[in-house]
Amino acid sequence: MQTRVDPGIFKSYDVRGIYPADLNDDVAYGIGRCFVSMLGAKHIAVGRDMRPSGEKLFEAFARGAAEAGADVLDIGMVSTDALYFAVGKYGLDGGVMITASHNPSQYNGMKFTRAQAQAISLDTGLSEIRDRLLAGNLPPKAERIGTVTSRTILDDFAEHCLSFVDRSKIKPFKVAIDAGNGMAGETVPHVFKRLGCDVIPLYFELDGSFPNHPASPIEPENMADVQAAVRKHHCDVGVAFDGDADRMFIVDEKGDLIDGSTVTALVALNTLKKYPGSRILFNLICSRSVPELIAKAGGTPIRSKVGHSIIKAVMREQDVVFGGEHSGHFYFRDNWYADSGMIALLQCLELFSEAGKPVSEVIAPIDTRFRSGEINSEVKDIAAKLQELQDRYKDATIDHLDGVTISYPDWWMNVRPSNTEPLLRLNVEGDTKETMERHRDEALALIRS
Repeated sequence: MQTRVDPGIFKSYDVRGIYPADLNDDVAYGIGRCFVSMLGAKHIAVGRDMRPSGEKLFEAFARGAAEAGADVLDIGMVSTDALYFAVGKYGLDGGVMITASHNPSQYNGMKFTRAQAQAISLDTGLSEIRDRLLAGNLPPKAERIGTVTSRTILDDFAEHCLSFVDRSKIKPFKVAIDAGNGMAGETVPHVFKRLGCDVIPLYFELDGSFPNHPASPIEPENMADVQAAVRKHHCDVGVAFDGDADRMFIVDEKGDLIDGSTVTALVALNTLKKYPGSRILFNLICSRSVPELIAKAGGTPIRSKVGHSIIKAVMREQDVVFGGEHSGHFYFRDNWYADSGMIALLQCLELFSEAGKPVSEVIAPIDTRFRSGEINSEVKDIAAKLQELQDRYKDATIDHLDGVTISYPDWWMNVRPSNTEPLLRLNVEGDTKETMERHRDEALALIRS
C-alpha cells in the first residue's frame, strides 16, 4: 500500500479524521481489506451517515472488503444504532458504520463491530488494522472476490426498537424532534409512523454540511432550537439527536434541559418494571441519584468506568439489562448490548405515559442535585496534578476506578485524564448549587495552578 496513513486517525474507539486530508478513499480501501482479514469475516454490513464524503468512502471500503473475500451488505444511509441492529439481527460477522458522529462536516470516520455488534476498540483489534496499514502490509486478495448487495433495513429496525415498549401505552404526545440534519431525519419517521404521536420536525433534511447548528446536542447551545419549538408549539416533550443518531437528549414541557444522568435514571426505572431485581449499569460520572433510584426500585446498581467498549464488556460479563452514561449513550442487553438513542427515547415516552403527569413533575423527585458538567483543562504533568488533588482532599473517600473520584457526604468530584490529549476532565456534583459551585471553582483553581 503506497498511500500515506496518518496514525492519528485511529482513536480509542473508532477511526476519525478530516476528509480527504487525513482519511481518504485509499485508506478506506486498505481498512476494508484489513478489517475482513482480521475477523476472517464472510459477510458484513456497512452503513453510512449523510456526509457528502460517505458514499466514496463506502465504495472504497466495500471494494477492499470484497477483495478480502467478504460479501458486503450495503444498508445505505442509516443511524449507527441501525448498523448495530443489522449486524446482530441478520447474524453477520461484523459491521462498519461510516460516520464522524457529531463532528463538523469536513470530518468522517468509521465505527467497527464484530459479530453480535461487539464493539472493536484500539485494544481489541483496531491497533492491528492501524499497524498493518502503517507497514503497507495489506493481506492478500481472496481467491473468491465477495459481492456487494443492498438491503433496506429501517422498517425492521423500527419494529425492533418498538419491541422494547408496549406501543399501545404510549400516549399521543406532541413531540418536537431536532434531527440536526443528521440520520434521525431518516430513522424517526420509520419509528413514529407506528405511534400516535404528533411530531414537530426540526431539520429532518439530511445535510452533512449541518446548515442550522452542529449535530452535537450535548452542547447546551445546540439545544436552543428544540427548546424554542417546545415552548412555541406547547409540546409535551422535546428531543434532539446527534449526527449519527445513536445519542439523544430530552427537554421537558417547559423547554428545560434534562441531562443524561436523569435519562439514565428514567430508563432504569422503566427497565426495572419489566425486569424486577435486575442489574443496571451507570458510569461513574452519573449523578448519585442514579444508583440510589436503582436500589430503591429493587435493582442492583453496577458502577462502571466511562467508555462504550468497557461498558458493553461489563454488561455481557454480568448480564446487565440496561446501562446508561451521562453523555447520552444508553445500552440494552436485548439490543446485543449496543447503544440506541431511539430505544431510550421510546422507554422514556412509555414511562411518561404511565406517569400521567407533565415531564417536569416526573423528573422533579429524580433530579435533585447540581452538576458542573464536564470541564476540560490542559495540564502538563497529569500524574502530579492528580496526586496534588488527592493530597488536598485526603480526608475524603477516594477511589481510582477511572481517574480519581473524591467523595464527601454532600458532594463528590471525578477527575480523569483524556485518552488522546493532555487534558484533565473534571465533573463535580453537590447536594446544593452553592456546594457544587464552591468545590468546582476550588478544584479548577488547583488543576489550573
